[in-house]
Amino acid sequence: MKNKETVRFILDRLKKNGFQAYIVGGAVRDIMLQRTPDDFDILTNASIKQIHSFFSDQKIKKVGKAFPICLVNGVEISSGRTKFDISNFPESDLAKRDFTINAMAYDPKAKTIIDPFNGRKDLEDSIIRFTKEPEKRIKEDPVRMIRACRFVAMIEGSFSLSSLDVIFDCKDLLDTGVAKERIHHEIMKALGLEKPSLFFTALKKTGLLEKIFPSLDRCYDLDGGPHHGETVFDHSMMVGDALPPGLPVLRLAGFLHDTGKFDAAKIHEGKLTFIDHENYTRAVVHDLTKLRFSARDIAYIESLIKTHMRPLTDQTTPKAARRLLAMLDKYGLDYRDFMRMRIADKKGNLAKRPYLLSEIRVRLKKLLDEIAGLSALKINHLEITGNDIIRILGVTPGPDVGRIKQRLFEKVLDDPGLNNYDDLKKLCLSLKIKN
Repeated sequence: MKNKETVRFILDRLKKNGFQAYIVGGAVRDIMLQRTPDDFDILTNASIKQIHSFFSDQKIKKVGKAFPICLVNGVEISSGRTKFDISNFPESDLAKRDFTINAMAYDPKAKTIIDPFNGRKDLEDSIIRFTKEPEKRIKEDPVRMIRACRFVAMIEGSFSLSSLDVIFDCKDLLDTGVAKERIHHEIMKALGLEKPSLFFTALKKTGLLEKIFPSLDRCYDLDGGPHHGETVFDHSMMVGDALPPGLPVLRLAGFLHDTGKFDAAKIHEGKLTFIDHENYTRAVVHDLTKLRFSARDIAYIESLIKTHMRPLTDQTTPKAARRLLAMLDKYGLDYRDFMRMRIADKKGNLAKRPYLLSEIRVRLKKLLDEIAGLSALKINHLEITGNDIIRILGVTPGPDVGRIKQRLFEKVLDDPGLNNYDDLKKLCLSLKIKN
């Protein structure tokens, strides 16, 4: 049963049993925005027990303890009977929702919308406004402040003045009693938007960015230096937006890739420099760890940051291309993600023009030619093993064997033709003599 058919089926059965039922929340908002809803939530004045009885012949599951709901064929149904004033249903339920744009109910059969808080008007004006008592809504769930920023970005709008003021006043509520996993969840959802930079800008405007990503917040007014025509923060926003929505962790790396510039900033010969900034990753790793990002995602983001300054130009030699590929392998990175970051980094620099498609093709070809022709992109692709080295040199197992193997790998990167047992054996013996 498809989603829309399931929704109609549920609404019809509830009404046939004498109860009111509406589509509510985000689905109504999306319909108003002429977007296809990702999912549907249904609100009814039937009790959870009655819902369970009406749909006992369907795939049904009761979830939640404090506020139980029923999932019928994957569609969420909540009851207003036990939680709110049923004499004023569904307005009593809608009053408890976070924002006016999410506090509408829709009856698709009657084509009627219940909109007690002018959510439709706020949507038309692109305004995010808390429903009724803003401070109370936030204290019920402080993560709503971050959701407000995400919705501002989603509708490319702004906050009502009252909402902006109350978020700024309540921002310290994020410091205690909020599961970091929920903040992480909101960040990942925001990264799928068309322009996540609007989310980060909204976080900055409300004072929340310093609570979530202090490493990025401190770059807000940081001069981009003589090679940029924008601040470090603005550059980061453009880079993140330029990366694919379908690759959210890569996109986050784009927003965070220059956070090390704050620590690396120095005045050298009268000019602002950020030498070695790609290696100043401690602050951003601390932020990501605190937000419960996985070790894998943190390592991936840190690797993208550490490699984003590695040059790849139309003058790059085959040897340099091989060394670049070996470095990417060391960091566990795909060359395509490296290229995506390089392209976005250039696009986000107002002092330079973006890469032309022909320039991207030249750079990609340099990498692809080496990938196709190189037999030892990885150290373990060498035609000689650690045991071979021990036998050839008559040494005992230990760190020296690994160091010799690494030196052999460096030689092969310079000249792939050396990757055969006989040549590597000769190189082994020469390295032993030099040592």
